[in-house]
Amino acid sequence: MEAPPDNDVLWARALHFTHHDGSPALQGVSVGVREGEILAVSGPRGSGKTTLLRCLSGMVRPQDGEVWFNSVPVHTMGPLKRERLRRDRFGWIDPAPVLVPELNAWENAALPLMLRGTGRRRAKTAAMEWLDRLDVGGRAARRRPHELRQAERQRVCIARALAVAPAVLFADEPTAPLHRADRAHVLRTLTTAARSHGITVLLATSDARTAALADRTVALLDGRRVRTVHLPPSRRRRSPPGPPAPPERKAGRRARSPPDPRRPPRRPTAPPAGRVGVGGHGLPAAVRPRTRADPPRRARRLLPAPRLVRGAAGRHGVPGGRRGPRRSRDAPPPGTVGDRPGPRPPHGGVGDDHGPVGGARLGGGPPRLPVPAR
Repeated sequence: MEAPPDNDVLWARALHFTHHDGSPALQGVSVGVREGEILAVSGPRGSGKTTLLRCLSGMVRPQDGEVWFNSVPVHTMGPLKRERLRRDRFGWIDPAPVLVPELNAWENAALPLMLRGTGRRRAKTAAMEWLDRLDVGGRAARRRPHELRQAERQRVCIARALAVAPAVLFADEPTAPLHRADRAHVLRTLTTAARSHGITVLLATSDARTAALADRTVALLDGRRVRTVHLPPSRRRRSPPGPPAPPERKAGRRARSPPDPRRPPRRPTAPPAGRVGVGGHGLPAAVRPRTRADPPRRARRLLPAPRLVRGAAGRHGVPGGRRGPRRSRDAPPPGTVGDRPGPRPPHGGVGDDHGPVGGARLGGGPPRLPVPAR
């Protein structure tokens, strides 16, 4: 058995531990912690951080290896001695808050002191002091655990671990259930209290920012101690550069598809006769672009629609034909030849002034009286 160094308050050598299912948790891990030092045990999930803290604190007994605390072997102690050591000299913070539901916040924080034999008033004073530092004082200190939020319950657990002024504080992911703003405040309070009271802290974390607050960092990977742990990046890796993307499609224009290499190239055809423009491009006028030399396009002339002509009666409109050529005043009226009237249509005809059509004439003009014979 090798004696530990004198300047290490906690020392372990060649620790081995295997779970009940046979999976190895620790494989020959050795570590030493000096008094008043903040040591961060970093690594991904499942690397053995929690198992290492449980072996160093005496919660579990390693299957092989040595654990020393102030030159006292912990690995040879019985269960009762290890339990007494944890109650008097060690402090523990779980990743999830564990409180007694029948006690309020300050009673949970003062419970380890009262188990040591400290008076109720003195234990309450020490507990309220740490609760005020962690912003859980006042009315929140008199509430039951089910009346507190998750972050407030975790702060009560941290105050319970600091109220007993332990020689070594084991913190297993103490800021896991806290938000980012609460993490900074709790870690700042924890590190300040450790340096002011000379508390040795072993902090297990998988966050690089939290590990940066410690004095020294020990990295674990698959139950072994390594110098550097390459954690997977939080961002997705960029794919290798491929071919350039096609140009974006502009509004109002149709994107052309790339030519098919299996299809033979299209040969230019001769322009049809009569459709070659005057610009001399050699392309049909309907295909090539228009230029200023081309004649203007003629607008399509629309024909006037037939109109309705009102009859002589002035009450009913009848469809009439197109008006004929305009005649002069000296021309004889229609229906006469010279000075004699022409033949009249039979009674009831279309040209009759009193016919069934309603007095409409072929010319569309006013009714004409019959010319008496001379």
